[in-house]
Amino acid sequence: MVTKIRKWGNSLGLRIPKSFAQEAGVEEGSAVDISVQGDHLVIQKVHPARYELDDLLSEVREDNLHDEIGTGEPVGREAW
Repeated sequence: MVTKIRKWGNSLGLRIPKSFAQEAGVEEGSAVDISVQGDHLVIQKVHPARYELDDLLSEVREDNLHDEIGTGEPVGREAW
């Protein structure tokens, strides 16, 4: 399919046909990565990182723990 790039504010915009968007699994608000490879623009859907609590906690060690941080006395109706 041939389409045209249009001015969009100070940038350029490209409309993605609905059928292409559906096939690529993107919709309004989807995060994509845009890169240039030679003379090609490459647009790839960004898959959000998935974190597992056990994996994150396995990185906590004695040498990378931080001390408590004091925030001062309660102010207003704060209660501790």
